[in-house]
Amino acid sequence: MKTAIQHNNQVFEVDLSKPLDISIPLTNDEQNPIAWYQNVPQIGPVVMGEWIGKVSEGKSSTNFNNIFFNPHAHGTHTECLGHITKEFYSINQSLKQFFFTAEVISVEPIKKEEDLVITRGHIEKALLNKETEAIIIRTLPNPENKKHLKYSNTNPPYLLEEAAIYIREIGIKHLLIDLPSVDKEHDEGKLLAHKAFWNVKNTKKLNEDARLTSTITEMIYVDHSISDGNYILNLQIASFENDASPSKPVLYKII
Repeated sequence: MKTAIQHNNQVFEVDLSKPLDISIPLTNDEQNPIAWYQNVPQIGPVVMGEWIGKVSEGKSSTNFNNIFFNPHAHGTHTECLGHITKEFYSINQSLKQFFFTAEVISVEPIKKEEDLVITRGHIEKALLNKETEAIIIRTLPNPENKKHLKYSNTNPPYLLEEAAIYIREIGIKHLLIDLPSVDKEHDEGKLLAHKAFWNVKNTKKLNEDARLTSTITEMIYVDHSISDGNYILNLQIASFENDASPSKPVLYKII
């Protein structure tokens, strides 16, 4: 199903019947990835007295589940700068467009003292289209078990401040990465990459040139079958009035 998409005065031809989903499903078992010291998400039927909201239990005509999860800890999520500011900002109000030009790049973090880091040099070398609206960073190696990792207290790789500054300076609006955070797990609350990407200079009183409509998406998974290169990104969120929402980024190859 080839379709022409007009975006920013350009026309791109894509096949909408061939989506490339780079999100991780949310489940209520040990297959779910977990970060930030949380437990497994909970998905279960509502119970009211003898009534159970589950058709297989024989007392309900519908399946009627409650879900308890944390968007930052339990899978693919998209966040706005409200994640780090004193004043409330909502991802639902910040993200108003959902289709973007995007480039997938693959980088292998390098050792820096006890850490593995992504540098400005990584981004400069790998990113070919400096005018793309979104960057999608796949870290190497890229085993499939990345979709099920337990990240808490493992010091995962992260983005150096210099890399985040560069991504901001070349005008990229949306940053997607296959890690639980763009920042170091234990960084004493510095959040250098978050602040650099959103250009937040003071979290208590937001500067006028902070990037209100830019987003960071974390804990994606880019399968090895998806080549580095240019795509159209459909960045889908649930309409949460919260700093972050579970999300479903989907790529379409440009024909």
